[in-house]
Amino acid sequence: MKDAPRRIHIRLIRLLIVPVAAALAVLIAGAPGAQAATDVSVIAEELRESPVYVDPDARDILAESDAEALADKIEESDKPVFIAVLPGDQPTENLFRNLRTETGVTGLYGIRLGDAFDARADRSVLSPQGVQNLVTSVQGAGDAKAQLNDFVDSALRNTGGGAPGSWTDGSGGDVPVGGLITVGAVLAAGGAGVYAVSRRNRRRHEEEQRAALEKLRVVVDEDITAFGEELDRLDFHPGEPGADDAMRADYEHALDSYERAKSHMAAARKPEDVRAVTQAVEDGRFALAVLDARRDGRPLPERRSPCFFDPRHGPSVADAVWTPPGGAEREVPVCAADRARLADGADPAVREVDTDHGRRPYWEAGPAYGPWAGGYFGGGLLPGLLVGTMLGGMMAGPGYASDYGAGYGDFGGYGGGDVSGADFDAGDFGGGFGDFGGGGGFGGGGDFGGGF
Repeated sequence: MKDAPRRIHIRLIRLLIVPVAAALAVLIAGAPGAQAATDVSVIAEELRESPVYVDPDARDILAESDAEALADKIEESDKPVFIAVLPGDQPTENLFRNLRTETGVTGLYGIRLGDAFDARADRSVLSPQGVQNLVTSVQGAGDAKAQLNDFVDSALRNTGGGAPGSWTDGSGGDVPVGGLITVGAVLAAGGAGVYAVSRRNRRRHEEEQRAALEKLRVVVDEDITAFGEELDRLDFHPGEPGADDAMRADYEHALDSYERAKSHMAAARKPEDVRAVTQAVEDGRFALAVLDARRDGRPLPERRSPCFFDPRHGPSVADAVWTPPGGAEREVPVCAADRARLADGADPAVREVDTDHGRRPYWEAGPAYGPWAGGYFGGGLLPGLLVGTMLGGMMAGPGYASDYGAGYGDFGGYGGGDVSGADFDAGDFGGGFGDFGGGGGFGGGGDFGGGF
């Protein structure tokens, strides 16, 4: 948690101001013609100071205490997640785009509008498909408290980047003397509490890392097992007729890689340790491909990356153009079988893994798969392969390296929490409020277009 004493200071100041603001709101609401919607600039100003904003006319949707608890959860996670709770009659035209422009901060924005909920995000924080999946998962989740907590819990696990500094920096304006005395007393008494919260957050982070590693372990064990089965199928014997020193060297290299992969996996303590495992598997699998070519008298294969769709397919044979659902066209390395599938207009054989939302392609499964993919494809290749995907958006965030290691290549773009002003991709925040393919379904090719 960043700058906790200052945050507590700000929170107490808000507690002094909120009752006065509420009283003024009541007086204004009583005036004739005073039902105008809250200006987006006001909402943006509040979100620059705190991750959760509840409009005065929407306090029957989310109680103040629930909003405070939600804000605490987001701030403690240090993630750029913004939540606004607005009345149902708030105008929706260009709502997300205007809010993102006025806020000027890169992040994931969720809006509860009356009984409806929707979200948008900068791609550097979370891909459009990732946002759509999160929104879909909380449709029909119950009241606003349950829905927003479910959304935030999922968002904090999947969103890249860090929180904006404005949540903790404060403005240093005039503060009542009584408020300063109160703040001083709280800070003096709360030092131990801040330390305890810091330790709790660190333990929670370690637990999340362990849980991610256990999910990843299943996939990596499948990779190692598949590699071992390839060794068996090749059925090479160093003393067989026709075997030469080059073949024996290839075979020994493959065996060493197999043992190295198992050793690295046994020693893994966090997701980033898996990178060494998949590097060893990729190296050993190429050695087998060379050995197989030598035995058959074929030209030795070019050293290429594994098949993008499933590294278990072995070294790629070519690059093919592929466009993921809702994403941009890019070239990816493919095996012979997937090249033929794409040429025939069929879907490639994609490596899917278990997620909280069912089986999904590994590039839509969570941040732990960055090191897994990094071992197979190397740093320079990954950004182009993963652009526009959930995993690519996470790896573009500035906080990713501290959690999952560095050296994956330059993903570029703003990270979460960065101040970009109006310099952002408007397409990430376009479309009408609430249009996710018919009530939260996976429709429209991943577009965020349409009307409310």
